[in-house]
Amino acid sequence: MKRLNSMVVAAIACLTAVPAWSQSGPYPNKIIRIINPLAAGGNVDIVARGIAEQLSKQLGQQVLVENRPGASALIGTRFVKGQPADGYTLLAIANTFARVPAIISDAGYDPLKDFTGVSQTCDIPMVLVVNPALPVKNVREFIALAKKRPGELTYGTAGNGGTGHVAAEMFSQQAGIKMMHIPYKGNAPAITDLVGGQIMLMFDQVSTSVGYIQAGRLRGLAVTSKKRSPLFPDMPTIDEAGVKGFEDTTFNGLVAPAGTPRDVLEKLRGEVVKAVAVPALRERFDKLGIPLVASNSLDEYNAFLRRHVEDFAKLAKTAGIKAN
Repeated sequence: MKRLNSMVVAAIACLTAVPAWSQSGPYPNKIIRIINPLAAGGNVDIVARGIAEQLSKQLGQQVLVENRPGASALIGTRFVKGQPADGYTLLAIANTFARVPAIISDAGYDPLKDFTGVSQTCDIPMVLVVNPALPVKNVREFIALAKKRPGELTYGTAGNGGTGHVAAEMFSQQAGIKMMHIPYKGNAPAITDLVGGQIMLMFDQVSTSVGYIQAGRLRGLAVTSKKRSPLFPDMPTIDEAGVKGFEDTTFNGLVAPAGTPRDVLEKLRGEVVKAVAVPALRERFDKLGIPLVASNSLDEYNAFLRRHVEDFAKLAKTAGIKAN
């Protein structure tokens, strides 16, 4: 009897030692959904779809993108928060994911407690663009003009707390200037007014400003990334242009509900690493000004998310950033 009991205990130990997903077959054994909480056609959407297409090929299982936009991405984000933590429902995110809870008290989720990272997927530089009528040709001239006219230079954004707003506030603080914020209900109307001269400048994503710059309808002064953009190899970074240490980019990534087994997360991260290394996929997105990247480890990505959450919370308090 003692021998039988020992065998039972040993068998149970073996069962609990195997990966969680193996109890119902190798992961994945059904469709994986990536929920995009933002509007279709934006960077988050097109990057998620590109990654999903490649993951489907690698995994031999369908990976589908489902759009659930609305309420500053809250609808889709809350939906994923409530899904089983099994690796079959993921959330496509951007900077907004880490920022919304700091400016909306009833956001309904904690980015660090309710979710866990899978991998970053891209890192998109922004560009400081001005209306060509503004008498500046570089960042130093722009800062000099802003100091002569404190609070007069108007910059447009897609809304309070958005990527363009945060970049402008960071730039203002580091450059020692004051500008006037004009929030819009979306990026498109802001660019339209910038081209028309109703506002003077924007911090816009390279991927959406490139056509206007190439056509001479906007003037690009510098990019916000550490490295120059392949689309504008002759355009300096803001750091190179004199505001030392400045960097602010738009990241995209994937997260899963908290509690998702680590082996599932590792599997997914590893597949994202393979996906972004596919030459055809990289070339496709490079032409759009969207460099694909993947995280080196789960811990690295979670630390990256934590840093964004904490840094923005401090900036929001200092700059008085509030929801629209």
